[in-house]
Amino acid sequence: MKIKPRTAEHSATVLADFILPGSANMVGTVFGGKVLEMVDKAAGVCAMRHSNKLCVTVAMDRVEFHVPIRVGSLLVAESRLARVGRTSMTVRVEVYAEDLMTGRRLRTNSCTVTMVAVDRRGKPTPVPPLAEG
Repeated sequence: MKIKPRTAEHSATVLADFILPGSANMVGTVFGGKVLEMVDKAAGVCAMRHSNKLCVTVAMDRVEFHVPIRVGSLLVAESRLARVGRTSMTVRVEVYAEDLMTGRRLRTNSCTVTMVAVDRRGKPTPVPPLAEG
């Protein structure tokens, strides 16, 4: 049975969360692990929306921290499919810090995440190809 292609827009995902004091590191900015957790969740939701299957993280490439994120910011992660293989998906995630009082939004992080769709036994399983447009 042939799998019908899906567009990148079909699975594009935006997640948001407040940065509270418990997420701060010793210099008062967000702990990098908190950002990576959100990146992983955003990539996972994007991959699962595309494949309609459970997905696992295989790799995080080119994790870049551009500017520090302050406590009190709204952390926003936007994920979008960049490439699709037979069982794997490459997801591009951009992270922003938003000041809800001023509306100012800064890109703080970017990352590429490779996800693989798995069946109930944890074995890689085919995913829909990426459609044009």
